[in-house]
Amino acid sequence: MVGEASQAEETQASRRAFATTHWSVVLAAREQETPQAAAAWEQLCRTYWYPLYAYVRRQGHRPPDAEDLLQAFFARFLEKNYLDDVDRSKGRFRSFLLAALNHFLANEWDKARRQKRGGQAQLLSLDSAEAERWYGEELASDLTPEKLYEQRWACVLLEQVMQQLEQDSEAAGKGEYFAALKGFLVGEDRPQSYADLAAKFGVTAAALKMRVQRLRHRYQRLLRAEIAQTVASPEEVEEEIRYLFNVLSDQRP
Repeated sequence: MVGEASQAEETQASRRAFATTHWSVVLAAREQETPQAAAAWEQLCRTYWYPLYAYVRRQGHRPPDAEDLLQAFFARFLEKNYLDDVDRSKGRFRSFLLAALNHFLANEWDKARRQKRGGQAQLLSLDSAEAERWYGEELASDLTPEKLYEQRWACVLLEQVMQQLEQDSEAAGKGEYFAALKGFLVGEDRPQSYADLAAKFGVTAAALKMRVQRLRHRYQRLLRAEIAQTVASPEEVEEEIRYLFNVLSDQRP
């Protein structure tokens, strides 16, 4: 009975969380005159710019053109109020964004390029050197542009979850523990065993395993919260998590 009550409370909390999800960021970014709009738009760009950059590069555009294209795309995205067309009931935001980019490539890139030659200011500060380093690591794959976009989205999302978990651990004074134990969360190679790490921190192996379980539980909750920012309803979260890991499994050799 207690377990059922706890599950019901968690479900209700999950539904309430949708009041502050990524879709709310999208909606806030529509209101271009509000103080929240700039921060909301920056969050959107930070999450999606590299997956879009990888998509554009896979389409055959050279690095300078890919960067120029994204600058122009995001500027046109705001100028034309593309966000007015977003309907969270009709699919995932990443799919809407990719469709908008494809429309831009097909219909507006030449005009935007002419405007840039005329001195159009850059909207975003993009680390093109870092983007090329990441993209260079992916050149050996035979992924389609669409598959690469999906995988970059998945990797960025998981990276954001891990960064949040790291920040939370450091704020709680547990940063050293997190650095040592994060490999147990994501399947990385573990240079040390539970016993060795327990001896290092002066705790028992059982106590260390309990810390890993708590970290893993927190990781899962953060992942669900991040996923909730990309779908239209709480019911889609588990489906999207399965899809995310299917996307990542296609990346493995």
